[in-house]
Amino acid sequence: MIKIILPALVLGLSVIASTVLPAAPVHAEDQKPEQVHIRGSIVDYSGSVLKVKTREGETVDVTLADGWKLASVANAAVTDIKPGDFVGIASLPSAGGGDWALEVLIFPPAMKGAGEGSYGWDLKPNSSMTNATVADAVKGVDGRTVTVSYHGKEKKIAIPDGTPVVTIAPATKDDLVPGAGVFIPAEKSPSGPLAHQVLVGNNGVVPPM
Repeated sequence: MIKIILPALVLGLSVIASTVLPAAPVHAEDQKPEQVHIRGSIVDYSGSVLKVKTREGETVDVTLADGWKLASVANAAVTDIKPGDFVGIASLPSAGGGDWALEVLIFPPAMKGAGEGSYGWDLKPNSSMTNATVADAVKGVDGRTVTVSYHGKEKKIAIPDGTPVVTIAPATKDDLVPGAGVFIPAEKSPSGPLAHQVLVGNNGVVPPM
């Protein structure tokens, strides 16, 4: 986990927190641009444009907005999840009740509470994203199951073997190399996707969210 985070990075990661949930409903006069999640690998990076081959096989040019923020996704482990941690878990409902995780993101302490709640997600059909705090030691991490709490609610999520578990770490533009995996929450615009934040895989990690 990150022990000391520079103020600029804290700001960047705080913005990145909004990448793991849809925007909250707003009034018509306050409508924001439609959002799109771009998952894929870098083809090329040049100035203010990041060319990405998406998981669907399409190559898109993502325009990077002024002041855009960058962070990386680094490997972690189920054993790193501790009671009191703030996590983001994409999951699917289980036929036997509860959910099973598709991926787990352990947030740095500076981002605790960001985007708390459970929302529909587009990683797979019917998936959801839950940003929540790992419950106390009694109900917290029990083998491969974690109980999380948010807004007074609780949710139990099984974490199958092989489920990607990651955390957020610093990154530089030198990490934006061809082949690196990325997750980009972008805005739709007439000229193509516009990004204010980019998450890039660290040491070959594919951002799983």
